[in-house]
Order: sequence, then structure tokens, then C-alpha cells
Amino acid sequence: MTVTERRGVPEPTFRDRARASVEPVARTFGRLGLTPNALTVIGFGIAVVAAWQAAIQVWLPAGLLVATGAVFDLLDGALARATNRTSRLGAFMDSVFDRAGEAIVYLGISAGLFASGLPGMALLPIAAMAAAFMVSYTRARAEGLGFDSGRGMASVGLAPREVRTVFVVLGLVLTGLAGGVGSLNFPNATGSTAMTVSLGLITILATITTIQRIVHVYLQAKKEQ
Repeated sequence: MTVTERRGVPEPTFRDRARASVEPVARTFGRLGLTPNALTVIGFGIAVVAAWQAAIQVWLPAGLLVATGAVFDLLDGALARATNRTSRLGAFMDSVFDRAGEAIVYLGISAGLFASGLPGMALLPIAAMAAAFMVSYTRARAEGLGFDSGRGMASVGLAPREVRTVFVVLGLVLTGLAGGVGSLNFPNATGSTAMTVSLGLITILATITTIQRIVHVYLQAKKEQ
């Protein structure tokens, strides 16, 4: 379990507490016959529907669906641990479908912004996706080379996936509540601002996180010399 140290006493992180809170729900799904991998695929399916809703500019349902998919992202791992069904295949499936789901949501948002007549703004989710994937890549590459194996790298940086998901959900929900982003000729300042700020924060914070992880690995490598 990933923990932080405070006065020498291990303290669960937010991620650990969130996982513990959904374990009863995960067990319920397990009793219904669902496997951890099935929950992973369901979560991906929800992301696909969320992306479709964003692509047709139905922003509020898209945001709620992204939030629902994030819950399933917690449930698959919680069920695997609760039923002792953790495996390398499950971990691989979880990582791959998580990245695919995140990518398709960004692409859906980009398609929706482009369809709204805002081609320049449609580049923002692409930039956010690129920055987000660098966060995941630096972790995967570092762990593959033996730096901070397990979940050590997950705690490094300002914008792990959970934080990025919160910003995506907030951006979509606030844009939906504001009535959308409008169009090039009739822009909705409130909706456009909510979307721009959320995607901009993801891009900036994810870029900072990538740099933090590079520095973290560099310092660890220097200690090992």
C-alpha cells in the first residue's frame, strides 16, 4: 500500500482511502459474477460513451460519465485485491484500458470543440492529452528500468491521473451548466473559460509532473552511482 510518512507513522494517502471506501461496492459486483477485468472493460466502455457525448457537445452528461468511469477505475483494482485475484495480466489490462479511455475522452472533447466551430480551441485537449501521456510514460519507463518499482512513482508530481480526471470532470460539468462553449461567431464566454482553464491546468500541471518525475529519477540514479 502506498503511504506517506508523518512523524514516523504511516498514513494512508487519498488514493488509498478512496480505494478502501469503494471496496464494499467492488465486493458487491464480485458477488454478481463480475471479474476485475470485466470492470476494467466496463470502465472503458463508459469512457467511450463519455467521449461520444462530448463529441456531440452534450457536455454535462459527458462530465458525469467521466466521473462514473473514474469510479470503475477504482473498483477493478479494489475487487482484485479483495478477492486475491491480482495478476500481471490484470495490471496490464488496467493500465492499457485506462490510457485508452483517457485518450478517447480528450479526442471526444476535441471533436466537440471542432464541431462547435472552434478549431483553435480544439487543440487544447490534444495538448492536454500529450502532456498527460508523458506523465504515464515517465512512470512506466522509470519502473521498467527499476526506479521506484511498485507504486512509488505514482506519488511523484502534481497531476497524477486522479487529479487530471477531476479537472476534466469539472471542465465538462461547468461548461455544460454554462450552456456550452458557443461558436466562433457566438462564443459563450463562461463555458469557453471553464473548458479552457480546465484543459490548460491539465496541460501545465501534467508538464510540471513530467519534469518532477524526470528529476526524481535523475536524483535516484545519482544516489545509486
